[in-house]
Amino acid sequence: MATLTHASPAREQSAIPTHMQAAVYHGVNDVRVETVPVPEIGAGEVLIRVHTCGICGTDLKKIHTGSHSAPRIFGHETSGVVAAVGSEVTGFAPGERVMVFHHIPCGKCFYCQRKVFAQCPVYKNVGCTAGFEPAGGGFAEYVRVMNWIVRRGLVKIPDGVSFEQAAFVEPVNTCLKGVEALCLQPGETVLVIGQGPIGIILASLARRAGARVIVSDLYQQRLTISKAHQLPETIDASKDDVVQAVRGLTEGRGADAVMLAVGGNGLIRTAMDAVRYGGRVMLFAQTARGEASIDPAAICVDEKTLLGSYSASVELQDESARLVFDREIDLESLISHRFPLSEAVEALHLASNPKPDSMKIVIQPGL
Repeated sequence: MATLTHASPAREQSAIPTHMQAAVYHGVNDVRVETVPVPEIGAGEVLIRVHTCGICGTDLKKIHTGSHSAPRIFGHETSGVVAAVGSEVTGFAPGERVMVFHHIPCGKCFYCQRKVFAQCPVYKNVGCTAGFEPAGGGFAEYVRVMNWIVRRGLVKIPDGVSFEQAAFVEPVNTCLKGVEALCLQPGETVLVIGQGPIGIILASLARRAGARVIVSDLYQQRLTISKAHQLPETIDASKDDVVQAVRGLTEGRGADAVMLAVGGNGLIRTAMDAVRYGGRVMLFAQTARGEASIDPAAICVDEKTLLGSYSASVELQDESARLVFDREIDLESLISHRFPLSEAVEALHLASNPKPDSMKIVIQPGL
């Protein structure tokens, strides 16, 4: 196969093909595995050969709603090997194992000064692509990492840490940001609704912060996994009323804080009802625009606080990487399905229609 000639001189580990396989988004619910050019890199950029890319709920939302123009290549929970570096890149070399954040804020704007990094205009510009418009690009064999991400968002994976574990650094960062926004106090009781991978990570981080954690889910299989992650207080939502169960475990008050780790708006009222007077509710998975019904008196009269948290925080980047690399949470065990890139469409379908035994689903081009 012919090798890629970069527009700017680059240091390469080995011959890089001119073309690659990628899962290309063409419109609402239309993703196809196709052959596309390997992206060229500039002087300050890096090319990564993808090993593992997790499927995130935000990827699915974009595919199902058509919120982004096409064609695009999604996927942003990416780990892999540096395949080539631009002539001006320092600190990284071909052959090194890395994970990459796809968003990094400017650090100077109105929002960055107030530490609301996800609202920074630069942060909103994705800095990774496998071709077409930047959209992450991890559902491909190679990903181009742009210069501002190389400088602040490319993280080396230590020896002994797997690519699969490392692919969780970005989602762990988002969860850590959400937990910190709740300002949990040791001994407070937290209810986490939903025990998919994100729910288990949120619950594990809340426990790490010193909280008593109660978790709920419709699937008994997921509650079994929660128990394996040292989350023994569970509520089977297929059998029990979650609100009444939580009140029964908290002397009738309700939880001090509730984290909603299930997409859609149907459980917002449940979360508000399950929290005590003066408690806090965190919306973590409500990323689709729309309307929801809430009781305004619950916020005014009952003094309950409704919070939101979205995406990662650059200030938590080092801590989230250390937490993952030190294996404080066994994240690899959350992976239930591994698909080759050739079966990316099947992987996305399963992630969109989760089963009781499906947890984190990853795409691995090398399979």
